[in-house]
Amino acid sequence: MAMGVKLILASAALLMLSAQSGMTQSRYNFSAAMPGKAAYKTDYSGKRLEAFDGPQKPGTIIVRTAERKLYLVLPGKQAMVYGVGVGRDGFTWKGTHRVTRKAEWPGWTPPAEMHKRQPGLPAYMPGGPDNPLGARAMYIGSTIYRIHGTSQPWTIGQAVSSGCIRMVNEEVIDLYSRVKVGATVIVQ
Repeated sequence: MAMGVKLILASAALLMLSAQSGMTQSRYNFSAAMPGKAAYKTDYSGKRLEAFDGPQKPGTIIVRTAERKLYLVLPGKQAMVYGVGVGRDGFTWKGTHRVTRKAEWPGWTPPAEMHKRQPGLPAYMPGGPDNPLGARAMYIGSTIYRIHGTSQPWTIGQAVSSGCIRMVNEEVIDLYSRVKVGATVIVQ
């Protein structure tokens, strides 16, 4: 069976199991557990709905890197708030862009700058549960950055990336389903 078909079947089975058990939020880890590492930062309890009183219109994504949070502005002065991993020292950035592309189980081509820092990286890695981009990716403007899932969920709440915004796979799937190409992304 092809890898893509296996992933679709596994995702469908997980969704059915979640629906049957009445779970509102899965804590399934798409990646293998790492010995000695908690699957999630202990103080992160998952996405939540919060009051939001900003001037941005619904559908706008705001990443507050200092808070390690991503806000999706919703109607009715509310926002869905997700925990994120952000760029480590020297890799943070700010700006306003748009989502220019979305991809499910994206392949990953590390940029040349990353290859210089980490020569052992592959030239290309196909999409799948162990891919660093995780289950979904939303490409940000003409930058090299993305909002994406991660095969390292313990990095949520940390400053560890090369500038991309990381999310737990289950939550990036949720965000992906809510966001349209063209949505404004504000990184603060």
